[in-house]
Amino acid sequence: MQTELLLCELKRLLGRESTETGQDEMLLAILQSVQARLCLLLGTEEVPEALEWVVTEAAVSRFNRVGSEGMNSHSVEGESVTFAEDDFSAFSAEIDAWRAGQEQMKRGRVRFL
Repeated sequence: MQTELLLCELKRLLGRESTETGQDEMLLAILQSVQARLCLLLGTEEVPEALEWVVTEAAVSRFNRVGSEGMNSHSVEGESVTFAEDDFSAFSAEIDAWRAGQEQMKRGRVRFL
């Protein structure tokens, strides 16, 4: 998915208007960071289309932690928030399923050289 579409989707999930541009640079940096990390986890050059939704969902988690980097939890006046250490842990089943599908596709290929 194109970066602009991902940015619009992220803004929608965060409840921001698509015309609001005040935080675009930060949101783009978050999206790029999440994409790069997911590609590293998958061993791919690009995020597969089937997992593009993970980028926006993980970016929302990362955005919610801005200003609280390095903290495991935060408590203010009776309200307590606990942060996941890994933005992708909630999606491990989907990532594993995608990997399994890739392994099955590789096994069934015949190559002629």
